[in-house]
Amino acid sequence: MSTHTHSPEEDPNPHNPPSDLIKRGSYSLNTPGTATFIGLRTLDPLLQYSLLAHGTGSTLLTHLGLTSLPLHAHPPWDYLSYATLPKDSAHILTTLETVSPSDLPVSRLILLAMATGSTLKQVYWLLFVSREDFPPASAAIVSVYNTILNTVASLCLLNPTSSSALATPRVPVPFRSDITLSLPTAVGIVLYVVGMALETVSEVQRRDFKKDGKNKGKVMTTGLWKWARHVNYGGYTLWRTGYGLAAGGWALGAAMAGWHAWTFVKRSIPELRKYMVERYQGQWEAYERQVKWQLLPGIY
Repeated sequence: MSTHTHSPEEDPNPHNPPSDLIKRGSYSLNTPGTATFIGLRTLDPLLQYSLLAHGTGSTLLTHLGLTSLPLHAHPPWDYLSYATLPKDSAHILTTLETVSPSDLPVSRLILLAMATGSTLKQVYWLLFVSREDFPPASAAIVSVYNTILNTVASLCLLNPTSSSALATPRVPVPFRSDITLSLPTAVGIVLYVVGMALETVSEVQRRDFKKDGKNKGKVMTTGLWKWARHVNYGGYTLWRTGYGLAAGGWALGAAMAGWHAWTFVKRSIPELRKYMVERYQGQWEAYERQVKWQLLPGIY
């Protein structure tokens, strides 16, 4: 998951799969690319809703030879209002009829919220943070990549073997003694929120740093960037890990963490460092000596 970039204050979009998808140094609005990205990313929460609230996900799992967790099969402590759950909820899942959000298990609502949050964050990044040219083809690749990850998570939640909804031990929800979350889900929510905050705040700090003409040609070493040289990568890895935990438990969480950490450490960061050393020379090397952590302080 890497692209070429100019400086730590211009780290590439961490939502991208491997390749140089953004035209670095080309600061212009690409209207078709922007429209493509916003359109496709907006469709993703609708797709995840279809998978989780309709029979789409169950049907897909059946075609793959896997079992699915019917809506009515979730335990009572996974519902906002179990008493009002339709008695024919299994029928609803197989006929693609609309399911009210209040009738969905909390575990599915959490995943829908995460899908929606990731879309809102990435659209915000494109409209208000990034300055580079984002062509339609690149926008489509990035969107499809994120949708694939979200879809895998939704299917894992629907499969009884991997579903975090059925995992133990359970953690009580504050102010709702009748609802509990699995431990992986609870940990996943925390990692998702922290990761989103790290990624978003670091990118906003980087944007503001670049806006100041006095910082032209300088490496950003302030804000969250004084704690890790690629803190936005770290934030993305955290929230993707949290998303996986909330869907597929420890196994999917570990897979998400491992995949993104490997991609950043083995591909993105080495490519970026080569460019940085050539462009900033001693300034970049001094930054490396000053900030030893690459993704997350105290971890890596």
